[in-house]
Amino acid sequence: MRRVLMVNFGVLLLFCFGVLSNSFGQDNGGDSDINSTTAVYIVTLRQASSLHLFQQEAEEVKRVRDQSKHGDTSKFTRPKLQPRNISRSRYWRSRRSAIAQAHDSLLRNALKGEKYIKLYSFHYLINGFAVFVSSQQAETLSRRREVANIVLDFSVRTATTYTPQFMGLPKGAWVKEGGYETAGEGIVIGFIDTGIDPTHPSFNGTDTSQRQYPIPNHFSGVCEVTPDFPSGSCNRKLVGARHFAQSAITRGIFNSSEDYASPFDGDGHGTHTASIAAGNHGVSAVVSGHNFGSASGIAPRAHISVYKALYKSFGGFAADVVAAIDQAAQDGVDILSLSITPNRRPPGVATFFNPLDMAMLSAVKAGIFVVQAAGNTGPSPKSMSSFSPWIFTVGAASHDRDYSNSIVLGNNVSIPGVGLALRTDEGKKYTMISALDALKNKSSVVDKDIYSIRFVLGLSTIKQALAVAKNLSAKGVVFYMDPYVLGFQINPTPMDMPGIIIPSAEDSKVLLKYYNSSLVRDGTTKEIVRFGAVAAIAGGQNANFSNRAPKIMYYSARGPDPQDSLFNDADILKPNLVAPGNSIWGAWSSAATESTEFEGESFAMMSGTSMAAPHVAGVAALVKQKFRKFSPSAIASALSTTSVLFDNKGEAIMAQRAYANPDQTISPATPFDMGNGFVNATAALDPGLIFDTSFEDYMSFLCGINGSAPVVFNYTGTNCLRNNATISGSDLNLPSITVSKLNNTRTVQRLMTNIAGNETYTVSLITPFDVLINVSPTQFSIASGETKLLSVILTAKRNSSISSFGGIKLLGNAGHIVRIPVSVTVKIASKQ
Repeated sequence: MRRVLMVNFGVLLLFCFGVLSNSFGQDNGGDSDINSTTAVYIVTLRQASSLHLFQQEAEEVKRVRDQSKHGDTSKFTRPKLQPRNISRSRYWRSRRSAIAQAHDSLLRNALKGEKYIKLYSFHYLINGFAVFVSSQQAETLSRRREVANIVLDFSVRTATTYTPQFMGLPKGAWVKEGGYETAGEGIVIGFIDTGIDPTHPSFNGTDTSQRQYPIPNHFSGVCEVTPDFPSGSCNRKLVGARHFAQSAITRGIFNSSEDYASPFDGDGHGTHTASIAAGNHGVSAVVSGHNFGSASGIAPRAHISVYKALYKSFGGFAADVVAAIDQAAQDGVDILSLSITPNRRPPGVATFFNPLDMAMLSAVKAGIFVVQAAGNTGPSPKSMSSFSPWIFTVGAASHDRDYSNSIVLGNNVSIPGVGLALRTDEGKKYTMISALDALKNKSSVVDKDIYSIRFVLGLSTIKQALAVAKNLSAKGVVFYMDPYVLGFQINPTPMDMPGIIIPSAEDSKVLLKYYNSSLVRDGTTKEIVRFGAVAAIAGGQNANFSNRAPKIMYYSARGPDPQDSLFNDADILKPNLVAPGNSIWGAWSSAATESTEFEGESFAMMSGTSMAAPHVAGVAALVKQKFRKFSPSAIASALSTTSVLFDNKGEAIMAQRAYANPDQTISPATPFDMGNGFVNATAALDPGLIFDTSFEDYMSFLCGINGSAPVVFNYTGTNCLRNNATISGSDLNLPSITVSKLNNTRTVQRLMTNIAGNETYTVSLITPFDVLINVSPTQFSIASGETKLLSVILTAKRNSSISSFGGIKLLGNAGHIVRIPVSVTVKIASKQ
């Protein structure tokens, strides 16, 4: 009788499976000859960027034309305009060259013959550069009148066959866009990640439908050509690809053989995220020889442009990411997806003031919708790693598909587990032998193989253990949890033979108790003379779709949004939304080694907010395709107000509250867990009303932060003293209301614009605990294209420091439903 080999996880679980997402950005080395005080700094100058200058010129042109129409030409001078015979690309090249020369001149004059290395010149979104200098040289630069701001570079880290169906796309959003064949057409999504594998069929530019698939005219990106990213890697699907690594190279930690000095993805993360958002439709997901279905991106017709700024061996750095953002904006991407977060909370006056968020603010000003992963630092409150109101922050939720597996013991006890594995022969049970016993027991029929020893000691992988089991002619493998390890969630792992992973310590105790009680030992030597335990493995390659979902995953970062390093709360709702992020199939790089269990496969199953963010980037592409003139905040509004608050069973969405045994600690999700709710792609294409926010509003918000005036001026050139209109976060025209401290009474207003037909709305309220809400008007009619003001008065009923939640629901007689969540933390009632 063939046997089932049991392998003890013990502490092995932490070695093999302890990664929900990459832990990027650890500076693990450098040039030993470089002074320890030498580092990379990001320098921002006071002069406006190319884009801001261009926008100023455009505004001046408009002013001139308006005055000319009215015959008043006496009080203006003709602006310097771009000559008509100069192409757009030549214009920007000229700007870039002039600004880079100015940066070089500043460095030469300031440092006067001293050694330094300039890494990048930023010109499009911000005017500045990244430079490798000593701390003394950085101090010298900071004293120059041209320099507005200088900060130390910091590290960053990375934070689907079925999810389109779970999100209702085939019968909903795709139908509204003309089918999957046109979904996302004409939209370019930029990805700042670990690169891409251009050979993967998810990014094949050949169109079998014979439809025209032109590269959008507004996009001007290019593809680098290197030995591992040769000419022809790009096509009409993959329209741009670059890499940015100067910060890492200067530090001496870049490994070109492992990290690839090209857009090629040596990690797998970037290939995975790009396929989720915009991978081709109908690509077979075959793993370990088994077909798990046909994969599709959320916007399968959208174009992809890749900006590689993160790497397998060391992670990434802000200077490289800022350069990537700057280039993506100049190239003309419509959506920017970042499945990355900073490794630490930004210090200073507020979390919003850091080079990444400021670059993304300029991108939003340029009309780019920016999506960022919330981070995998949950479930603690204030664990959010994406901070600013102009960034659309996405948390991770489950979906209803599950690959369940189980093992039936000889005593007929069934133990659940995971593992994308075959089943043992139906109706048969096989003898179980522990690898530990096989190693210790001389009479064991299992040879003492070095690979078995390495695995037991936690020095091997699942695939190596499977290879050992095959060599020993085992019929199957059981991996069980060390009974003393706390609960841990494991992604289903592919196996090319019958097998199961038991992730529960309690279930593992049940298995061990049965196994040990079935052993027969020699009365004298105590050696095992017979292995009496038997079992059968049910197999886990077939999916079931009965799970209650969505559910907020324990690792998804939570609000409230921390405004500063002192953990004061911002009046901003984070996350903005949640989307599928757990157990997501996606394309995998042919050279990826980050997840050893999927090494050599073309698809991998991953979990994290990194997987959730590109789902929303794909839906945003569908919204942008339908509403070409939507601003980034209008897209955010459409996504937010139409989101779902209930799961597939009609109950409130639940949230996991603990890392250990997360499903035993669930409770109803709040806006600090899920933002406005779970993404609803179909409803987002018909939101009815939108709440729009301008760049000037964001500037008024930043100027309203206590002590922010110098920092705002340094980053943006805006003089807060001349900006009379300062507002708090709760006064921004967002599709949510968040008040961190309600002192008696507060009035907030929201300006609504109707993008649908004429409609009459009725207001419905869910009042937060200890808060009274009055809304005016309670009913209103609004014509197509018209705007209306909604006034909301919040009053504290009694003192409390416990967050309470409610909502405002606008019910339209044409079927539109607009939801605005209300969150209030500290409440201070007036003394009677």
